[in-house]
Amino acid sequence: MKTFSANLRLFWQGALLSYVALFHWFRPAQYAASKILMPLAQMFFFVYLGTFATSPENAAFYVIGNAIQITAVSGIFGVTMSVGGERETGTLPYLFGTPANRIVTFFGRAFMHILDGMLGVVIALVWGVILFNLDLSHTNLPALALTILITTVSTCALGLLLGCMSLITVNVMFINNFVYFALLIFSGANVPIEKFPAIMQSISWALPLTRGIAAARLLVDGAAMSQVSSLLWSELGIGLLYGLLGYFLFAWFEVQAKRRGTLEVF
Repeated sequence: MKTFSANLRLFWQGALLSYVALFHWFRPAQYAASKILMPLAQMFFFVYLGTFATSPENAAFYVIGNAIQITAVSGIFGVTMSVGGERETGTLPYLFGTPANRIVTFFGRAFMHILDGMLGVVIALVWGVILFNLDLSHTNLPALALTILITTVSTCALGLLLGCMSLITVNVMFINNFVYFALLIFSGANVPIEKFPAIMQSISWALPLTRGIAAARLLVDGAAMSQVSSLLWSELGIGLLYGLLGYFLFAWFEVQAKRRGTLEVF
């Protein structure tokens, strides 16, 4: 019980302090703009572009897709920098020098970004309701909330993997931007997956977000929880896979860096 309490405290303190360290330089107005205006800008762009190319009746397709995809901002950029930033700020040797539980330390880096990502999705959906008349009257809201949670978790798990990759490269922002825009294309947020070539569809279903976006669209159309449960289980499984890959890469990097004395060398 004592070990559990210590790990719980480590998880919470590590999650909170890494999040504060990442955004402490933000002023409240800047942080609010990043959470409120960024989803609005992305939604405006893709909703109007998509409806111009197809039909105004398709606005809900783009609103829901981009609202759920917004979680990638926290999941990709936030989580990656929470892990990779340890090296840039010179705190990585201290992190690896502690006897703290590595699993708790590693996965704790994503916790605050899961909450932050869910908040971003909610804000984007509110914009969709206010500006684009998104109809949620037939939606199972608890099921939609669970969908947002699971999708955010799976996206943050991908961010953990990318964060570990950033420990062995100086091009972390290139990787982040590439993956973020790849998700915009492959997740089905703006292009129906069935319109992709077969190889692109395979890539789509191997990524987070794809099943979450599909489940959210079905729920807004009035589907029951039982109709999207397989999508959500698969989304959670994809997230677990990426998270485990990230942890094993994290552990491998620690062993190699200590062996070679390269903790602070790219």
